This record gives sequence, structure tokens and C-alpha cells, in this order.
Amino acid sequence: MSDESHTDTPTVVLVHGAFADGSSWSGVIERLNRRGVKVTAPANPLRGIEFDSTYTASILRQTSGPVVLVGHSYGGAVISNAAIQADNVVGLVFVAAFAPDEGERLGEVEAGSKDSVLNSALVPLQYPTADGGSATEFAIDPAKAREAFAGDLSDEQAALIAAVQRPIAEAAFSEPNGPPAWKNLPSWAVVATGDKAAGTDVVRSMAERAGATITEVDGSHVIMVSQPDVVANVILEAVAAVGAPVGAAG
Repeated sequence: MSDESHTDTPTVVLVHGAFADGSSWSGVIERLNRRGVKVTAPANPLRGIEFDSTYTASILRQTSGPVVLVGHSYGGAVISNAAIQADNVVGLVFVAAFAPDEGERLGEVEAGSKDSVLNSALVPLQYPTADGGSATEFAIDPAKAREAFAGDLSDEQAALIAAVQRPIAEAAFSEPNGPPAWKNLPSWAVVATGDKAAGTDVVRSMAERAGATITEVDGSHVIMVSQPDVVANVILEAVAAVGAPVGAAG
């Protein structure tokens, strides 16, 4: 990477997690746009660690200049795997997110959480595969979406999240993770103290292991929806640490 690219303000790439899409970052995107930060929120296929990481890495390689890569929930595993495959990522931000180590499987990690209730809220579904067979994916029981996923949102907001959710393939939980980018990149983490999906205990321990700069905040798993100011500020801290100061112009 050239010296010039290091002095550019990085592009922020926001990777959503399970049961979500890029619109889950809307409040954060609005705040970053107001500060003049380049930002994009691509679709995460939610088909498994290897597939999703490879797809995300392809987006990173087609992004000009340095990137601060941000992941929510399962998106944290995706960004840590994807950043290994792209040489323009200069920092990672984990938002109520997993930061797995090599060989770890998210399903096994989640089984040890005392804070997560997500497994009891999941509904298994079947989807067709390219070879003519079928595979399992999971959705959240709409009746349990607020309790397990969005405890600090209104009933109306939680119902909307439940209605538009995108199921995630079982492979996301059973495939082993590859070498983690957090071992080589500066990292930041937002830990929500009321996270009943990923589990506050799992998120905190992974962030500590990654050596991330941690911001703890009261809120649910969808902290970027309920408290976008906090999440945007942490991302801005990361951008300022690895690139040029933001908000100085216009």
C-alpha cells in the first residue's frame, strides 16, 4: 500500500450479522455521512463462514484505499476471516460481535454462554442447494425476537425486525473459523451489557482476547439500532486512529 493511501480517510465497510441486512446500519450510516466518512454496507450472504468471508473479501479488494472493517454479531466472524484475504484493511470494529480464533465454531462457543438465550428462539428451516439436495438454515421465532434479539427496542421495531429477517445457514455455526485478522490489526469493540443473542459474556471475552479497545454500553444485541451515536463514535475513533482526522472539512 502506498504512503498516500495511508493518509487517506479510510472507507468504512459495515458487515451485518445473522437475521439482518444492510439497513440495520441505517442510523450509523447517517451519522458517518454527516462527518464526511465514506461508508458502505454490503449484503452478507449468510451462507456460511467460508462462503461469506470469501464474498466479503472480494468486496474489500474492489474498494479503493484503506478500509476500516466493522462487523455486527456473526458479521464479526466474517470480517475477521475476510480481512486476512485483503491487504487494505487497517482496522477492525466488533459491534456486539464474535471475534473467533482459528478452529473455533460459533455453535460450540455459543453453547457455553450464560447470557445468550438465542438458541431457544431459533426455528430450523430447509432451503434447496445447488446439487438438488437441501440444507438447514435458522430464523428467529417472531414471538421471541424482542426478548432474544432486540430487548431495548419498541414492540413495533422488534416486530419489524422479525418480519424482514434473513435466515442464516447452519454452516455459519458449524464451520471452523480460519486464522483471525485481529491478531495482526488494531481492533475496537462495542459490548452491549444486555446482549442475549451473542451473549455479553462471549462478546466481552472475545473482545478482551483480541486486545480490542472496548466500549461497554447498556443495551441489547442490536445496539447499532438502539444507540447509533455510541456505535458511530467508536467507528470514528477507529477511523481517526488509523487514518486522517475526520470532520475537519465543510
